[in-house]
Amino acid sequence: MELTPQQLKNYDGSDPSKPIYVAIRARVYDVSTGKSFYGPGGAYCIFSGKDASRALAKMSKDESDVVPNLDGLTEKEIGVLDDWEKKFQAKYPIVGTVVNN
Repeated sequence: MELTPQQLKNYDGSDPSKPIYVAIRARVYDVSTGKSFYGPGGAYCIFSGKDASRALAKMSKDESDVVPNLDGLTEKEIGVLDDWEKKFQAKYPIVGTVVNN
């Protein structure tokens, strides 16, 4: 399945009939089983329905960091992102990719 960033926003947990998706490096993961974290009011709900690559790399919950852009990240931050990606791959199914419209 291919989703544009705009379509991905529909999977932010606000509609209980839809799964919750988080993207990392344009890979979309179904994080619905982690609803307590990624659903509305959850500790990581800011990432839901978005590509959270930069925010995860920087360990940031700042809205301005919840973007796919990796420009200017340090080697250490890229390593942190790699670790997050491995955790997501082990825990959540990949359901698609984010494509630019």
